[in-house]
Amino acid sequence: MIRIQNIYHMLAYAFQVLREQGYRDVATEEFDNTAELCAAILARGISSQLKRGLGREYVDKTEALSSLRGKIEVTESVKTRSVLRRQMVCSYDEISVDTTMNRILKATCVLLLRSDIDKARKKELKRMLVFFSDVDDINLATVDWHMRFNRNNQTYRMLMNVCWLVAKGLLQTQTDGSSRLMDFLDEQHMSRLYEKFILEYYRHEHPELNASASYISWALDDGFDDMLPAMKSDITLSHRGDILIIDAKYYEHSGNTQQQFDKHTVHSNNLYQIFTYVKNKEAELEGQPHEVSGLLLYARTDEEVQPDAAYHMSGNRISVKTLDLDLPFDEIRMQLDTIAHTHFAKEVAYV
Repeated sequence: MIRIQNIYHMLAYAFQVLREQGYRDVATEEFDNTAELCAAILARGISSQLKRGLGREYVDKTEALSSLRGKIEVTESVKTRSVLRRQMVCSYDEISVDTTMNRILKATCVLLLRSDIDKARKKELKRMLVFFSDVDDINLATVDWHMRFNRNNQTYRMLMNVCWLVAKGLLQTQTDGSSRLMDFLDEQHMSRLYEKFILEYYRHEHPELNASASYISWALDDGFDDMLPAMKSDITLSHRGDILIIDAKYYEHSGNTQQQFDKHTVHSNNLYQIFTYVKNKEAELEGQPHEVSGLLLYARTDEEVQPDAAYHMSGNRISVKTLDLDLPFDEIRMQLDTIAHTHFAKEVAYV
């Protein structure tokens, strides 16, 4: 299990804007489900955006006009016989709030209004929807979430990510073809948030370490790498030649261990994966002073047995630990800090 409040803290590290003044009171609220949390974040984010003004873009419009504007579409004018009405079909650009991002905000608010959230929160979202009267509807299932952000729409980045979580992680299609909003994020999207949270936590709280989701090169004898998959770590922490590769694993109910002949063992595929990362990184740094270790960091599940061990394999340390996300966040922070302190204590002087 995971506390709803901790999902907020995870989002706050993944999207640093949530650590700003306007969102801080969210950290002190209690929520019954993830939809409630997302609604609270969006309500504050949209309110802040409304004070700046909804984002605007130039949109293409084509319509029959009595006064000429932009480019005259002669063929379309003849086809529609608009001349008989003393009009011409014109195409032109117009600055408008009817943008894709505003449509997504509107659709997500409408979706949340159908979910199990507090009446006061619903009232707040309805009040904000008044400002989207000139924004068309959009089907969230058809949205292309690969968006480009620039100076003009940077404030929408976090809002779009929360909308994505609602649309992809909470909206589930039922067997009868209908859809409903779930109380909690599904396993796939919680897994991505879990990875992002751990990476951004170390970036923010441990600037003395270099934290990245770096690629690892295959140790090839002849350089031939056709059809080999890319190896990208979830989190790589480094200081000088000391490196810790973390593979973050999130399972909703079980999966942290496998059972063979009444014996619980570490999941073989996960162990093979982190071992491969470590040995290829070891080969990549050959000839340089270095020490490479690996860590499988599981989110705690409701299983009776939770992995916690350290192994020495072919000259490298491979550890398996469990992070309990149902604890108060200060204790989660302590667990993550202990991992860094324990591994890099001999390299870094901590305050």
